[in-house]
Amino acid sequence: MLRVREIVEQVKTVRIEQGQVLDEPHRVAVVAAVIANPYGAGYVDDVVALANDVGADLGSLVGPRVVELLDGHIESFGKAAVVGYDGEVEHGSALIHNLLFGNVFRGAADGTELLPACEKCGGPGTSMDIPLKHKLDAKTRSHHQTVTFQVADAPRLGEIVIACAGSNRGRPLARLAPFGAEATP
Repeated sequence: MLRVREIVEQVKTVRIEQGQVLDEPHRVAVVAAVIANPYGAGYVDDVVALANDVGADLGSLVGPRVVELLDGHIESFGKAAVVGYDGEVEHGSALIHNLLFGNVFRGAADGTELLPACEKCGGPGTSMDIPLKHKLDAKTRSHHQTVTFQVADAPRLGEIVIACAGSNRGRPLARLAPFGAEATP
């Protein structure tokens, strides 16, 4: 059973980068659910069955809302999990690497690529560096970026923070050549 203590949303809008006014603001949205760890404390042998039971519901809480916060315009995405210290990284990994979870966000974003991820254990306020990649082609360098996010009061013991993030465009002022277009010495 999925028990949600709180949902946290954040939208960052960058209009000027390195003194350069951007033609289009760079927007990054993060939505996180603070949930009771469905695995409890310590080791659990079968982490997959429970992840299958709650994957779609959990994905529906966070993924589509990221797309909404970006007014439907999303070009890159990623996901993260921070497990309270009495759990294990595998608990968070099982939840966010479950296809039912990822398919909800991927579908809402009209994406095809796998969602890049970070997962770790930590206490309240632990920051997560959520990697973002282009939703249709993970090799698109302009969209390789990281958003740092935290929930000040989570995860507590017995909790997991599950987050999805997305951006409306690539990095501000991205200037790297596409893969394969680099000059060879």
